[in-house]
Amino acid sequence: MMISSTFSLLLLAKSALFWKEVNSLSINQHNLSRFSRKTALFMSAIDTDSWAKLQSSSSQTKVGAALDLESESRIKGTAAPFVQNNLRLFGSNERPKLTLYRDHAGNLYASIRFLFQNVGWCPYCQKTMLLIEEKKIPVNIELVPMRSYGDKPQSFLKMVPSGLLPALLVETNDGRKQVVTESQVIMELLDQWHPVEDGYRQMMPRDDDEKGQQRYNQLARLERELFSWWCTLIFRPEGPGGMFGKLMGSGSSGTSGAISGFLDCMAKVDQQLASTSGPWFFDFADHPTMIDFIYVSHVERMLASCAYWKGLDLRSESYNKQFPALNAWLDAFEKRECYLAFKSDYYTHVMDIPPQYGPGYDGGFEKERLMYQKSITGRDGKSWTLPLPFDDPLQPLYRGPPLPLCVLKAADIEGDNGNVGVEGTSYLNTDEHKMAAACRQMAGWKLASNGEKVAKFAARGGPGGAKNPRKGFGAELADPYANPDEDLVPYVDTALKLVCRALLTEGGPDSHAAALNDMKESLQAQLPKNKARDVSSALAYLRDRVGVPRDLPLAAARQLRAHLNEAIGVMYN
Repeated sequence: MMISSTFSLLLLAKSALFWKEVNSLSINQHNLSRFSRKTALFMSAIDTDSWAKLQSSSSQTKVGAALDLESESRIKGTAAPFVQNNLRLFGSNERPKLTLYRDHAGNLYASIRFLFQNVGWCPYCQKTMLLIEEKKIPVNIELVPMRSYGDKPQSFLKMVPSGLLPALLVETNDGRKQVVTESQVIMELLDQWHPVEDGYRQMMPRDDDEKGQQRYNQLARLERELFSWWCTLIFRPEGPGGMFGKLMGSGSSGTSGAISGFLDCMAKVDQQLASTSGPWFFDFADHPTMIDFIYVSHVERMLASCAYWKGLDLRSESYNKQFPALNAWLDAFEKRECYLAFKSDYYTHVMDIPPQYGPGYDGGFEKERLMYQKSITGRDGKSWTLPLPFDDPLQPLYRGPPLPLCVLKAADIEGDNGNVGVEGTSYLNTDEHKMAAACRQMAGWKLASNGEKVAKFAARGGPGGAKNPRKGFGAELADPYANPDEDLVPYVDTALKLVCRALLTEGGPDSHAAALNDMKESLQAQLPKNKARDVSSALAYLRDRVGVPRDLPLAAARQLRAHLNEAIGVMYN
């Protein structure tokens, strides 16, 4: 798996002395009941907003009200693209006869839709959903855990014994049901069943377009070649000084053979994109098509893994010059709301890649790699630390809409084309303070919507919390059967309420600064000193499990991570 430092609680020193102090809190059964009574008395003395009040406060903000309406629309199947949608109607009045089973993580709190599910982490489910969204195919969606994150329901395994995702259940007009697996087969069938003649977008060259069919097949083979080079680069060890690369043959710049081979193959992809008049692989449409979806889900993971394990920032200025068509293609994707709905950040990807593909190996450009690793995991003192810079230098946020369009509209945030809350444009020159407030309020809305259960989840990171030793999964951060530290829950609950209140504060920088100061003073006043480090451990456990896009888009997720870090710093020190 990944190096152990990646998974450590970044601000916590779990020394033997520290845990000796924690273990000294162990008490017998008689004292436990006395301790629980003290906990109850402590809670009754705290003047902290209830979760219901915080949720109400969130709903009274323009951002929160817009997100409430969007949540109602999701139930009806009429909402915008969203990673946890269960129904997509696209104007249809009929119940869909197609049901897509896609990735999500199971756990003891199956009803919770915050910080538990690995929704959006399977590249094959992602490309299938992009096709459905762009082609606007009515469909039911059922969420099933990937093997690395939880148990698959027996009902699904009876239908798909292999457990493969995605899977498509097709109901015929006479009531028969058939299951289709393999993303490529599913995508091609969906395209065939929803032709251009019926008003759906064209996603493949026409059958009589011989050159188009040849180009499609050529591009599909090139994608497999690129994938192969990526696997060679990331998932095979490279010794000091590029030892593995020297055995394979080195490039002219002294880089390893694996890096040179990968970059040479990426240059071929760039050339193919440059051969069309628009940003996409084909000119027959002004939107992405099948082959674009096939590429983008893995290219997205290549960007994260190359930066983290090899020190290659393929979206930097230098690589933008080397691969201009590739970067224009990515820019075009990032301006589309449906892509944002399923796009992860680098941290989420470097956590979800090893359980699916195997461990990534450090190598490449050491100075850059170490710098990027710190940035991606929040250890650089900037990316997860307040005050946050407006943009993220490694993962620029504003090449397209950084938040759902409903949030941008509610917050009256203009794109660079002068229109409020629209896709198809960047947001590089937007009002920084408006944007930051909208990101905070979206994070606060998400936290308030399920705060009580999130507090219990976070308490797994306390000294009395533990994984279930009888049930483990491949993903190191996945622990769906872990037990919370029950005695710590009230204190964690209080800390999270104070964090949530700071996130929800309206106004500009001065209002936010005052809210942060209030949060710090309240944490110091309301949490017992002998519980402070235990609570900080719980908040770090939570912070390290904030996933993109599962929980929030990156622009809002980094606000949540940074505010949790602010609270951790107060309590730990």
